[in-house]
Amino acid sequence: MALWSGRFEEGVSEFTQRFGASLPVDKALYAQDIAGSKAHSAMLANQGVISQEDKEQIHQGLDAIQKRIEAGDFVWDINNEDIHMSVESELIAAIGDAGARLHTGRSRNDQVCTDTRLYAKQRAKDLMAANLSLREALLDQAQKHFDVVLPGYTHLQHAQPVLFSHHMLAYVWMLTRDFHRLEEAMNAADANPLGSAALAGTTYPLDRFQTAETLGFSRVIPNSLDAVSDRDFLLDLMYACSVSCIHLSRLCEEIILWSTSEFGFVTLSDSFSTGSSIMPQKKNPDFAELIRGKSGRVVGDLVALLVTMKSLPLAYNKDLQEDKEGAIDAAKTLEDCYVCAAGMISTMTIHPDAMMAQTKKGYLEATDLADYLAKKGLPFRKAHEVSGHLVLLCEKRGCTLADLTLDDLKAECDLFESDVAAVLDLRSIAAARTTYGGTGNEAVKVQLQEALAAFEADSAKLG
Repeated sequence: MALWSGRFEEGVSEFTQRFGASLPVDKALYAQDIAGSKAHSAMLANQGVISQEDKEQIHQGLDAIQKRIEAGDFVWDINNEDIHMSVESELIAAIGDAGARLHTGRSRNDQVCTDTRLYAKQRAKDLMAANLSLREALLDQAQKHFDVVLPGYTHLQHAQPVLFSHHMLAYVWMLTRDFHRLEEAMNAADANPLGSAALAGTTYPLDRFQTAETLGFSRVIPNSLDAVSDRDFLLDLMYACSVSCIHLSRLCEEIILWSTSEFGFVTLSDSFSTGSSIMPQKKNPDFAELIRGKSGRVVGDLVALLVTMKSLPLAYNKDLQEDKEGAIDAAKTLEDCYVCAAGMISTMTIHPDAMMAQTKKGYLEATDLADYLAKKGLPFRKAHEVSGHLVLLCEKRGCTLADLTLDDLKAECDLFESDVAAVLDLRSIAAARTTYGGTGNEAVKVQLQEALAAFEADSAKLG
């Protein structure tokens, strides 16, 4: 019979038992559940609610159960519908009345919140570590290929030349923001609900601050209704996972494009590529595609919990049982994507010549021609028009802007002088963007140092 069966004359059907059970999902939280139970029983003993002997038996029994679970010797019985009842029923069977006293002053409502918060804290920390590994891979590529120039794009059309290092650092900054979102999610989970009982607190003299200290929570949730019904911290974690997956999807989309024959900017390692069952020549960027695809799954996990939380009245409702599966999946999926992306980025080969060859297409010098004239005193809008006419001339001739003679340029505007040649040099164009945050070599050096400092500061947070 279930641990709550005293008020019932019959048990649930086999189907409803399976339908209502969360054990297949929440057994992943066994370590957190046991830690919470040990903290609760220690506090009960300190407060004189149970004896020290009972506490010792409970702790020994819980340690034995954890060892059996980790050794794979624990039998999960679906009749114990969740991790809490599975552990508690086994404890009672092992040590008798002492185990039956464990749940004094506690409900599964505050128990599950405690387990889930402990789990969310740990998973956020794990993800922060994985995030750092990917940032390190991107930073390493940026430093190794600092001076490489490639086309910058808007609308996926050639726009202006940029440094490859600048491009890599854009993703480093995205991931830096992701790290801080994960950190905030970890902080959001860092609050103790234990002792709130079902919804209203308890008449037992519980010390919630003791259990908070024992479990490593930085604070205690001040409202028992909120404590058992709040899942904002999971939404924060899943939102952080979703945004980071979107960033990874963008990165992988570019890697997929760059590895095509049309671009040829990079070659992925064989370890992060697959072949075709029918076409012998194929080398497919499957793992980049999988990361791109899994982003939708993580966003779906977030949306599912958002919809579940919509319109739930206080306090606990069984709907909240649906909170863990998506959160566990989102965290695991993002962690796997981080690991895969870090390996893919660190092992890919960069082709600077192919990147430079593409910068010579698409008239990437056009903006600088307009700026050249504007600096000579021509209003920018008129300078823009002159540069556009020159691009049109090149399209008709089938040549580049660098192919035009000084006479060609003067025919369009007499402000052009021989010094215009420097404006048409692609490396000089990139180097000239010296404003803070720009793609000029000196500006990117500053940016790289800031990114490395941010990386070091974030690494220090994990110890």
